[in-house]
Amino acid sequence: MFLAIRELKFARGRFGLMGAVVSLIAILMVLLSGLSSGLVNDGVSGLKSLPVTAFAFDEGTKTDNAFSRSVVDVEQVDAWKSQPGVKHADPVGAGMTNATTDNGTQIDLSLFGIEPDSFLNPAVSEGEQLSGLAGIVVSETAKNDGLELGTIITLDRLDTELEVIGFTEGQATFGHVDMAYLNLDTWRLIASGAAQPGTPSQAQVDALDFDVASVVALQAEDGEEIDVLAGDLAAGTTTVDLKESFNSSPGYEAETLTLSMIQVFLYGICALVVGAFFTVWTIQRQHELAVLRAVGASGRYLLRDSLTQAAILLLSFTALGVAAGVGLGSAMPEGMPFALEAEPILTSSIITIVLGLVGAAVAVLRITRIDPNTALGGQR
Repeated sequence: MFLAIRELKFARGRFGLMGAVVSLIAILMVLLSGLSSGLVNDGVSGLKSLPVTAFAFDEGTKTDNAFSRSVVDVEQVDAWKSQPGVKHADPVGAGMTNATTDNGTQIDLSLFGIEPDSFLNPAVSEGEQLSGLAGIVVSETAKNDGLELGTIITLDRLDTELEVIGFTEGQATFGHVDMAYLNLDTWRLIASGAAQPGTPSQAQVDALDFDVASVVALQAEDGEEIDVLAGDLAAGTTTVDLKESFNSSPGYEAETLTLSMIQVFLYGICALVVGAFFTVWTIQRQHELAVLRAVGASGRYLLRDSLTQAAILLLSFTALGVAAGVGLGSAMPEGMPFALEAEPILTSSIITIVLGLVGAAVAVLRITRIDPNTALGGQR
């Protein structure tokens, strides 16, 4: 008799209100997914873009903000280079600095010192790849601060001058700060405090007795896995894979956990709200359902009929909510860390629908126990 379809047409107001609630939940899920993706990109997009399998930190380094805490030496780098399955093992220097452009604009930069001939040298969307001591390749998003090819930036306190020679392909940030790739020797001059005012020179590098870096970037041979335990034992390091290293970015773990907890609560709210609605709705339509039982409908049929009703409601209004959320997300201010990505939005939508169906299923299970005598006034 398609009771579920008939009820959707008959009680448009009640189902419309319930659908509006589902749509609002879907909108919130899209916005939270966008904020979560945006914060991840703003926090670790520079790490995500690196062709790295894992990072080796100095043994005992505290995990939070480990990139700036860790210090590795040449012997540790060489120990990793000799490990089987390791294609590349190159030192990386990391740190943050304040700087001023040649037009007086104050900027913050996350410095990543690499060897120009290493596998870490980033591809550029404009300009040229990293080379020399005075050049830097900065995140494409740094253009928002007025940086362009040829811009000279002066590091605070050291007065060291560096020139922008290229921009990365897409966003490259670390700890919500635009990244600047520079020569590892230049990074060592800055980190040791031996850098002098003006442009770094080879004479300054030759006079420097400072050969350490922050971490060792590892890339595995094609089709092989790195024996992390053996490598750490030989080098005196603690190694984490690329994704796990994101937690070493300042604030990354706290931000993602907070947003994930909010999403979990929203999922729970969706299940409870849908379940509560169908509980009340089932009680109100108990007499009609009992009539169907009296004329021969099975409990399984009634359950399937009611779940079809819930599925139509959830699918249609979740789709409306996602469309509205995408529209609102597209209008977000430029400075907000917000990124609309298909995969997390699709995942959130599926979870919302599934949990809504679970809540509805729990509510309408009582249908299978309806007494047909109820339809004939047996309860009286």
